[in-house]
Amino acid sequence: MIPTLRRSFLAAAFAIAAFPALAQTPAQAPAAPVRVALETSEGRIVIELPTDKAPVTTANFLRYVDQKRYDGASFYRASQVPGAPTLGMVQGGLNSDPAKKLPPIAHESTQKTGLTHKDGAISLARRTQGTATSEFFICVGDQTYLDADPKAAGDNAGFAVFGQVVEGMDVVRRILGLPTSQTAGSPEMKGEMLLKPVAIKTARRVPAQ
Repeated sequence: MIPTLRRSFLAAAFAIAAFPALAQTPAQAPAAPVRVALETSEGRIVIELPTDKAPVTTANFLRYVDQKRYDGASFYRASQVPGAPTLGMVQGGLNSDPAKKLPPIAHESTQKTGLTHKDGAISLARRTQGTATSEFFICVGDQTYLDADPKAAGDNAGFAVFGQVVEGMDVVRRILGLPTSQTAGSPEMKGEMLLKPVAIKTARRVPAQ
């Protein structure tokens, strides 16, 4: 089942991620861990970013935060693992407002960073390598089949994990369980698009505790 899930998720994430362009590498993020609070219509989610692990991806995410580009964005997708509705991922970003997207960045493989798609991990959606921009997802339960896998056929570079939810996983799980449309979205995402997207009111850096 895992290879099938991997193929399905790759196809869906590629379809909804950034527009194609030449990958760019933003300025490096600071060395100290950074926390970001997403204030959503379902509650608060706080993410810790270990900037020494995935500096390119973290710097990209913080540009969106610091420029307030995620204000008014949303979580719009809830993908449950077949047969296990409490497992899966929720996806958010600027899918409905592509004009706010910044240029894509270089891909940071989990093989390089040592991070993994465990419960609460935040990762960047993409199509091919070097196309990721603003769309991100949060894992509910371990989803390690989304890590890089050199032994897999085809695109085996996985997705770029860059942080971990440290507060608000109850909010993430609630979003995963919200009603979805049976008709909206691309064929790969049928049944996964939220009937009512969850608004991201603000995204701001907060002091680490």
